[in-house]
Amino acid sequence: MGPLTRSFEERLDALALLALRVGVGFGAGERLRLGGPLEAAPLVRRITALAYDFGATYVDVRYADAEIELARALHAHGETLDHYPSEQADLAYLVAARGDAVIRVSGADPDLMSRADPTRVQRMTRAAGRANRRARELGMRSFMPWTIVPSATPAWARKVFPGETDAMERLWHEIFTATRATAEDPVAAWEAHADGLDARARRLSAAGLAALHLRGPGTDLRIALCEGHVWEGASATAESDGRRIVANIPTEEVFTAPHARRVDGVVRATKPLSYDGQLIDGFSLTFEDGAVVDASAERGQAVLDGLLETDAGARRLGEVALVPHSSPIARSGRLFFNTLFDENAACHLALGDAYLTSVRGGLERPREDLGADGLNRSLVHVDFMVGSSELDVDGVHGDGTVVAVMRGGEWEMGALVP
Repeated sequence: MGPLTRSFEERLDALALLALRVGVGFGAGERLRLGGPLEAAPLVRRITALAYDFGATYVDVRYADAEIELARALHAHGETLDHYPSEQADLAYLVAARGDAVIRVSGADPDLMSRADPTRVQRMTRAAGRANRRARELGMRSFMPWTIVPSATPAWARKVFPGETDAMERLWHEIFTATRATAEDPVAAWEAHADGLDARARRLSAAGLAALHLRGPGTDLRIALCEGHVWEGASATAESDGRRIVANIPTEEVFTAPHARRVDGVVRATKPLSYDGQLIDGFSLTFEDGAVVDASAERGQAVLDGLLETDAGARRLGEVALVPHSSPIARSGRLFFNTLFDENAACHLALGDAYLTSVRGGLERPREDLGADGLNRSLVHVDFMVGSSELDVDGVHGDGTVVAVMRGGEWEMGALVP
């Protein structure tokens, strides 16, 4: 049966297969921790059944009900908002440290927390971030196999396709297309795609750039790259057993670590950012010596301020990622209000924590040494989009030589980029 004649059920099965085989490289005798919103139950159930077909020892499913979190943000007594159950954080760390596979299904309502006081939501977020720091740090170094995959949900579909009676169907179409679930052989298609991104990352690493210069409407930003940085593509290697994983499905980016103390200039976001169920839109950040010294937003100023105040590292960059404007997600012409999608339609930066794997020897060296080389550390890692058809990116070598990396949002590095 060809890709154009596959039923919805067959495409859902293909997405479940991709999550397990490509995302976390799942095999017999393994445990899986699987989480997602209640509305994503059809995909969660498919992943669960397939994992057991593959010989899973146990699949631990944890559904999230965002309305419950909203109820807490609206009604809980203020003094309780800084609490997070230690037993939940301990379990998350145990799962990660044991090397269990972890799959998170994404599909949250981008506007859910808009009804709540941003400062109350931020207190909840910070408490959870502090409590889960050990597990999150294992994830940031890809200690265990983990991935994130999307599922259409009614609230998300209404946001992307407002007023459309077939919003869910249309969002599922976009998801299946972006994840290559419509391919004749989805796993082979993903392996070829991941190989291409990994090859591009190797060529950028070999180029030996010392800095990037981003220029576009409202953007003139110079980003020094971390000492000993390496570019990464679609694939990562799980530290626990050396398997190949793909942490984001879909993904179209290559990325590396900026120097946390050597970023200067101004950058304007090109897409809204949904952060903790609250939208930040029309925002610009001004950097001096690596830190945000001024931040303004047309919508969500209090949310943006709260994010930047999380800790000292939240004002500095932990990632710079390059995505061509002609990526499949960008070609859809849709704004998804979901970072998993929107970050793969545009070049983006991340405030907060950096990936240890973005530096040579990052998994073996003390974190303090990496910090001296410019690797950022924070409780948060929040991507925001800066790419467009008007973005130019120059690469700067240590001797000051400049090479065009992107022009008009497209690759310009010739032999360096396949």
